[in-house]
Amino acid sequence: MKIAVAGTGYVGLVTGVCLAEKGHTVSCVDIDERKVSLMNSGVSPIYEPGLQELMGKNMEKLHFTTNYQEAYRDADVIFIGVGTPEKQDGSANLAYVYSAAEQIAQCIEKDCVVVIKSTVPVGTNDKIEDFIKSHLAHPVNVYVASNPEFLSQGTAVRDTLYTSRIVIGVEEPIAGDTLQEVYKDFKAPVIVTNRKSAEMIKYASNDFLALKISFINEIANLCEIIGANVDDVALGMGYDSRIGNRFLNSGIGYGGSCFPKDTKALHWLANFHDYELKTIKAAIDVNENQKLKLIKKSRKYFDSLKGVNVAVLGLTFKPGTDDLREAPSLVNIPLMIEDGANVKAWDPVGINNFKKIQPENITYCESIEDTLEEADICFIFTEWDEVKDFDLSKYSKLMRKPIVLDGRNCYDLSSARKANIIYDSIGRETINSLETTLVNR
Repeated sequence: MKIAVAGTGYVGLVTGVCLAEKGHTVSCVDIDERKVSLMNSGVSPIYEPGLQELMGKNMEKLHFTTNYQEAYRDADVIFIGVGTPEKQDGSANLAYVYSAAEQIAQCIEKDCVVVIKSTVPVGTNDKIEDFIKSHLAHPVNVYVASNPEFLSQGTAVRDTLYTSRIVIGVEEPIAGDTLQEVYKDFKAPVIVTNRKSAEMIKYASNDFLALKISFINEIANLCEIIGANVDDVALGMGYDSRIGNRFLNSGIGYGGSCFPKDTKALHWLANFHDYELKTIKAAIDVNENQKLKLIKKSRKYFDSLKGVNVAVLGLTFKPGTDDLREAPSLVNIPLMIEDGANVKAWDPVGINNFKKIQPENITYCESIEDTLEEADICFIFTEWDEVKDFDLSKYSKLMRKPIVLDGRNCYDLSSARKANIIYDSIGRETINSLETTLVNR
């Protein structure tokens, strides 16, 4: 099929490239000429494992353009995969969705299916269909369908090609038939429902996972108080097939482009209809507090971080991506700097993006070793493999005072006991294997 995709962010670009991999001819539209030129040369503008390789493999079927008139004019299916960022009040900003819809309405010259891939509030598909039909420049039939994505940054290509399910929300059979044809070579269960149910499936799925993360973080906090081990608790829970073991890793909260935004958007939507989702509100509150867990722990070792040499390992919200959205580092590092700390930071792919936000008052390092040199305390914010595989004995050799606060539980406690460090993680026993006890400054 001839497919157009509006937007070349994580959702749009990954969708376009994966559809080309399945044999479709795909035109991806973006307003940024520099970005389009980069993509036409086979270079991905975002860091996502496997994406650039798949782009290179399918360049004959992929076209990147700023000319939306050309891309939309005779497309069989048009996917809208633009951003829906959070507004100040927590609701979703649909400006980019409506902008793409207006361009589509003005350009299409044949019957087509417009598919909203972006995460949008329940009822948005109905409004977009009315909007497009009221702005059509040519007498054509247009059908709007909801087709939410379920990809995770860092595994987006795999999540799309080998998706757990394909959700299709339609009001007319022709739209459903068309999308089933688009996805005929994808080996996954297909759920065909109405548009509002499809929209709700996306929000309910993401918010449930966010709730699961917040739940285990609450349990981890209590484990620290009563002396239980959250790793063992999560292991015991995970063997129950009704619960499962995924998203039971305790830490300093979730981040990224989905969970924070989607929990707030669903909470806002419920409030708008005079209903409160108490569990979702709790998840939001727990997550915001959890991000500061390591800063609070640091007060056990230093009354203030003024003059303290701080090492930060990991800036992105998760490994496998350069995305900083809602990353704990964004909250914690400014607090450290404000407190007077001397901050050094390392991340394998996130430094350039972080420099745009925090260009001064921080030293960016190219290696973990350089970051730890002469540090008084280390904060681990991202569980990169380089961090998890790092030799624990190096902390005591490199740091002036080997205090390691681990927000992602990267190391097992038995290894920490042998490492001659103070190791303070989430929901577990604090290990002090130093030969001499540190005295608070």
